[in-house]
Amino acid sequence: MAKDGLKVIVTGSASGLGAASAEILAKEGASVVINYSSSKKEAEQTADLCRSAGGDVIVVQGDVSKDEDCKKIAAAAAPWGKLDALINNAGITKHMAHDNLDGLSAEDFQRIYAVNTIGPYQMVRAARSLLEAASKAARRASAVVNVSSVAGIAGFGSSVAYAASKGALNTMTISLARALSPAIRVNAVCPGFIDTPWFTKGRGEEAAKQIRQTIIEKSPLGVASTANDVAELVCFLARPQSGHMTGEIVRIDAGAHLVGYTLARSGST
Repeated sequence: MAKDGLKVIVTGSASGLGAASAEILAKEGASVVINYSSSKKEAEQTADLCRSAGGDVIVVQGDVSKDEDCKKIAAAAAPWGKLDALINNAGITKHMAHDNLDGLSAEDFQRIYAVNTIGPYQMVRAARSLLEAASKAARRASAVVNVSSVAGIAGFGSSVAYAASKGALNTMTISLARALSPAIRVNAVCPGFIDTPWFTKGRGEEAAKQIRQTIIEKSPLGVASTANDVAELVCFLARPQSGHMTGEIVRIDAGAHLVGYTLARSGST
C-alpha cells in the first residue's frame, strides 16, 4: 500500500504536531521522511509508529535553518523520484512577555526567523524539483503546507519574535503560492493553543494547566485542541482532496478569535 501512497516530507516530526501528521499519513499508505534536529530517540519512536501503521519511513537529522541540511532532507526523498507534499512543521520560540523589550536580543530574532521563516523557504527551494516531478506525473499540483500560528495573525503568543516570524511565514505562503503555481500549491495552517508536551515544557506544568483550562472555558467550542486535531487539517491540505486550495491562511483555534485572544499576555501559543 505504501508504495502507491503519497510521498511526503514532514520537518520537525519527532513529536507533537509533526509526529501526528506523519502518523496519519502513514496510516493512509504514505511514504514519509521523518526529520528531527536533536530528538533522535523521539524521531525513531515516531518512525516505528509510522511503520506499524503501514508506511515506508526514512529518518533524517537536519536543522532547517541550515541550507545544506535542507538539501540533505530533500535528498532523502530523491529515490522516490517525486514528492507529493512538503509539510514545514519545524519551529522554535523563546517564551518572553511582550512588554519585556530587553528580554529579546537580535540573536533571538535571528535564530527564531532562521528556523520559522527562512527554514521553510529553504525547504521549498530544496524540494522544488521533486514537488514539480510529482505534479507532472499526477497532472495535479503537489502541496506545501506551512505550519504557522494564530500568533502570526493576531500579534500575540510566546514572544514578539515568534509572532513576527509566523506573520512573515504567512506572507511568504501567499508569495510562494503565486510564484510556484500551477505546479505547486502552498497553504498555511494557523493553530491556536495545542495541548502538547512542547507547550507544557515551554510554559511549565502549572501555567500550561491554567491556560488549558481557560481555553476550555472561554473558547466558543469549549475544547483544547490536541496535536491530532490540528494534524487532520494539516494532512487535508497535503492531500489531493484540497487540490483547489492555494494561498490560504487557515486558522484552527476552537473559535477563540470570535471572542478575542484573551491569553495574549500569557503567551498561549
